Amino acid sequence: MGVIVLGLMLLSLTIWLGLLCFWGQFWQTDQQLEVTETQLQSLPVVCAVVPARNEAELIPTSLRSLLLQDYPGSFNVFLVDDRSTDGTANFAEKVAHAVGKPQQLHIISGESLPSGWSGKLWAVEQGINSASKFAPDYFLLTDADIEHDPGNLRRLVAKAVQEDLDLVSVMVRLRCESFWEKLLIPAFVFFFQKLYPFRWVNDLNNPTAAAAGGSILIAREALERIGGIQVIRQTLIDDCALAEAVKKSGGQGDKETRGINKIPSQGHIWLGLSSLTRSLRPYDSLATIWDMVARTAYTQLNYSPLLLLGTLVGMPLIYLVPPVCVILGAVWGNWAIAFTGLLGWLLMTFAYYPTIRFYKCSPWLAFSLPAIAFLYTLMTLDSALRHWQGRGGAWKGRVYPSPDNL
Repeated sequence: MGVIVLGLMLLSLTIWLGLLCFWGQFWQTDQQLEVTETQLQSLPVVCAVVPARNEAELIPTSLRSLLLQDYPGSFNVFLVDDRSTDGTANFAEKVAHAVGKPQQLHIISGESLPSGWSGKLWAVEQGINSASKFAPDYFLLTDADIEHDPGNLRRLVAKAVQEDLDLVSVMVRLRCESFWEKLLIPAFVFFFQKLYPFRWVNDLNNPTAAAAGGSILIAREALERIGGIQVIRQTLIDDCALAEAVKKSGGQGDKETRGINKIPSQGHIWLGLSSLTRSLRPYDSLATIWDMVARTAYTQLNYSPLLLLGTLVGMPLIYLVPPVCVILGAVWGNWAIAFTGLLGWLLMTFAYYPTIRFYKCSPWLAFSLPAIAFLYTLMTLDSALRHWQGRGGAWKGRVYPSPDNL
């Protein structure tokens, strides 16, 4: 038994060494939008599209932050009221008048959801169609629960123009206030970075593609090149699907397409963190975080039972074996197992610590990653069970089947 346990521990340790040394330095938090130089020689036209369904509680804060962006160029906001029943549109209109920018806000009453579309993407499609009359150089796709730092749009545009990017996205700072948020939310970001190492995403020669749906700036030319939002209309993880479509698309385009004297990039995207723009969405209980993860975890696995099995085996091997070996080694008096387990545990703690520090949580939480990973594994299993029971992808009163069943 001791030989088997030691073998599993050595395998886990090898995996961690490989992740730390050869997996795009995913654990680093150095890809941040706030380090961008914000001086602009040209001022592209930008239109924001905000899908909103029953967001009356959050829209006063999020929309105010959007309308008060310090971007000096032409900027309009298109809020698509996705058949809300809580007066979202009325609250939005009051906000625009309160900040003295009613002419900058355009409220669109969403049409009924057609077959084959997710609700959010159908709302985005309607917003883009309405915004197109302004012939924008860029669309800012953002959620109704995002509070934008006043300089967020300026930094996004500067990043796109200076580095000639088709798509710029930031994973906004998620709310991290309650006990459960502090325990589980930084890990959500950590696991996302492990799935999509930001340095690989930002490398034009690497096929890895991802984006964070809370704040995406996309060039109109790039969106048209991939065939518009409709090419991803069925996807639940729409941000990553959009980034993948853009990165794969390539194309030279027109020098004047974006209002700048450069040839548009060939599928070049960028993804990073933001320490200033933040999500207002509260996840103050285990249940709310559980539902958030379970909604799309099985989708992330492409609804594959084989990938699910690999996850259920791989997660314990990577995250649970080290602390278990520490305990077993101490009980058995086998210090080789205990020491190897401790080394593996310290390596994962070292990897997780930068994310814990970014979210300003207690450093001791970095040691809790094994327990957190166990909870996320259960969430993933529950996501698959919900899918098999026909309850997968539930959001805002809608349940979406897998694309194969649409």
